[in-house]
Amino acid sequence: MFLLSVNQLCHMLTDRIKSMFYHAYNSYLENAYPYDELRPLTCDGQDTWGSFSLTLIDALDTLLILGNHTEFQRVATLLQDTVDFDTDVNASVFETNIRVVGGLLSAHLLSKRAGMEVEEGWPCSGPLLRLAEDAARKLLPAFQTPTGMPYGTVNLLRGVNPSETPVTCTAGVGTFILEFSSLSRLTGDPVFENVARKALRALWRTRSDIGLVGNHIDVITSKWVAQDAGIGAGVDSYFEYLVKGAIMLQDEELLAMFHEFDKSIKNYTKFDDWYLWVQMHKGTVSMPVFQSLEAFWPGLQSLIGDISSATKTFHNYYSVWRQFGGLPEFYSIPQGYTVDKREGYPLRPELIESALYLYKATGDPTFMQLGRDAVESIDKISRVNCGFATVKDVRDHKLDNRMESFFLAETIKYLYLLFDPENFLHNTGTEFELGGLQGDCILSAGGYVFNTEAHPLDPAALHCCSRYHSERRELQDILISLSEPLRPAADQSEETPGAGGSQESIALKPGERRKARVLSCPTQPFSAKLAAMGQVFSDDS
Repeated sequence: MFLLSVNQLCHMLTDRIKSMFYHAYNSYLENAYPYDELRPLTCDGQDTWGSFSLTLIDALDTLLILGNHTEFQRVATLLQDTVDFDTDVNASVFETNIRVVGGLLSAHLLSKRAGMEVEEGWPCSGPLLRLAEDAARKLLPAFQTPTGMPYGTVNLLRGVNPSETPVTCTAGVGTFILEFSSLSRLTGDPVFENVARKALRALWRTRSDIGLVGNHIDVITSKWVAQDAGIGAGVDSYFEYLVKGAIMLQDEELLAMFHEFDKSIKNYTKFDDWYLWVQMHKGTVSMPVFQSLEAFWPGLQSLIGDISSATKTFHNYYSVWRQFGGLPEFYSIPQGYTVDKREGYPLRPELIESALYLYKATGDPTFMQLGRDAVESIDKISRVNCGFATVKDVRDHKLDNRMESFFLAETIKYLYLLFDPENFLHNTGTEFELGGLQGDCILSAGGYVFNTEAHPLDPAALHCCSRYHSERRELQDILISLSEPLRPAADQSEETPGAGGSQESIALKPGERRKARVLSCPTQPFSAKLAAMGQVFSDDS
């Protein structure tokens, strides 16, 4: 009997995944561009999130990860010439951040690797960075609330509509620190990181007496409107960004926040390695369901070294995939079946994402089996003449006329990386490139942090540029002090990137000021080590 080697199998699967990508990508270009998304059943396009040619922005870094430098260069140049955020459009603050700002930031940081000619001083400047900054500035009016927590929607030309609802989901408040701190540290403008931190701290202060947060909050009054606590839809990426923000920014405060939440989540929502929804104040079960968006959780648990718990939960979720050939949006745990009107599977990436993290953490090939199953089922069930269609109902595999941009940004990307161990994103420091305003920064050496739309960010680039901007500010202060009479010391209360500000911090003792930390290696955060396998180990591990 002829058996394929692991390398042969991986090569076959990466070729097949590439084929799936180009079938979807070319269908979008031929039938939907410049609309946001492809409608694969009718072979046309539609605008969904703001008329930004969103699929093109979301798919840009995937092109490079698949090795297509030429198309990356073409699309990056095209976006610079055509995308305009000065438009009378109501846009989701959350979605614009993770997909547009995140996608442009990642493409900017990868542009040199893609063979593009970069500006002197890259990655601290560049056209894609300026485009990302322009998009983010359009979102800033949403943060102008009494609490600092943002509205959910903003008009890119006129700001927040006076009739805009103040109710925002928890993830819509707490999912900015990766993109906004990246912008602040790359550009030297602290406003982005400041508003993201203020929103995070405001959300932290609203947790219940048993340490949980609800699903939707009033950003004007800080009152909880929906009090269901869980790890799924409406909450998910808030917890993700506490962990990933801690890793990328070497931030003990963010990790301390997450650990406090993690204790409460385990105490009140975890049952037999499933996570249910509970009332945030009482801890009583409100919804005994598994939502497909929760499938990111095992991957997140692997990042903090909780491999045993992550593996058990992953296999629970995987059993649902095997039952239907995909994850329904809602799955009743007691009944072991789909929930009425929540039977769809829009080709989400979360379980594949967790498989990638757990495979990187353990090397256990059983996690690759999910990837093989996903390739088979998506290709068999969802492929149509003009791309890949959302599964309207996992019970009979009827299809819906939509291909969301995250299919190319996340689902395909995570599948490809699962079977491509030599990809540059898996770099453990054996390769690097030089950059920065003095040309002495070591970049692209590994330790990439994915935002929640799977756009990779290089922590070393943030350190490189923030170091330069910090030194420049210090020099300016010295020059000003030499040219002016002595005066009282400046107020130190204003937040600056990397300093964390003087607001409440659960990682500091009362009265203690956060010290600026020097990053000696981009894969060694604060008092922990970010291992090559992608886990965080504390000093006493």
